[in-house]
Amino acid sequence: MGVIEKLLSGIQYLLPHHLLSRLVHALMRIRLAPVKNAQIAVLGSIFRVAWDEAKIENISEFETFNAFFTRELKPGTREIDPDPRVLVSPSDGKISQSGRITNDRILQAKGRHYSVRSLLANDPDCAEFINGFFATVYLSPRDYHRVHMPFDGKLLRMIHVPGRLFSVAPYNVRQLPNLFARNERVVNLFETSHGTMAVVMVGAMLVSSMETVWSGVVTPPRGKKITRGDWSRRNIQLARGEEMGRFNMGSTVILLMPPGAISSMEHYEPGDDVVMGQNLARLR
Repeated sequence: MGVIEKLLSGIQYLLPHHLLSRLVHALMRIRLAPVKNAQIAVLGSIFRVAWDEAKIENISEFETFNAFFTRELKPGTREIDPDPRVLVSPSDGKISQSGRITNDRILQAKGRHYSVRSLLANDPDCAEFINGFFATVYLSPRDYHRVHMPFDGKLLRMIHVPGRLFSVAPYNVRQLPNLFARNERVVNLFETSHGTMAVVMVGAMLVSSMETVWSGVVTPPRGKKITRGDWSRRNIQLARGEEMGRFNMGSTVILLMPPGAISSMEHYEPGDDVVMGQNLARLR
């Protein structure tokens, strides 16, 4: 298995990541009814999507495959943990890793770490997360693809970091060093009553677009330079469980909190399922 994983990961260095993602971006937005209906029916079945959870159940009512992929859920389908001192999962998916940050190092997989500074593109608040808490949630193509607030917060900054688009599937997380700090990502920093909170949306192979509720589509276009936006004066306040963004294909969300914010963490093993609104940790 290890040899196969290394081979699959190695091949990705040769692939035109952004070209493939642009092609997927176009294919996901075809409006021709027979084509987009077939895309939804076939890929929805392959991915084993929970059709009954979607607010729209008739596939013909979706304008495009992307509209289906970023579908809204029926009211009450996801319940936010009622305890106001609980930090909740920002999305559906599987726990890749979670726990304490060791100094500046975040666990990617067994034997692999990356730094807070590299993930957050050397943001001034990086030091706040030293010895803090992190949770990495991997979204597969079958998951609900909207990202929600883990806790109440006011938006401070949004940083778009260009990069590669390696797959973030579990085998690649085990094989590629500094994967999450190499891929394109959107870093969102919030002021909370427990210090700064970072919610990082990481792009991946065939993830053709990421967007936030306050700025709309962030990528594409790809861009070649890091873009830093100061949103602190616009008073964008989002409540725990409120939608903050979405992926237009599956990827990964990384949540960071300062060390003084957390009193206890729920125990999760890599690969454990979580849903948006589920308890990740208890705040002080």
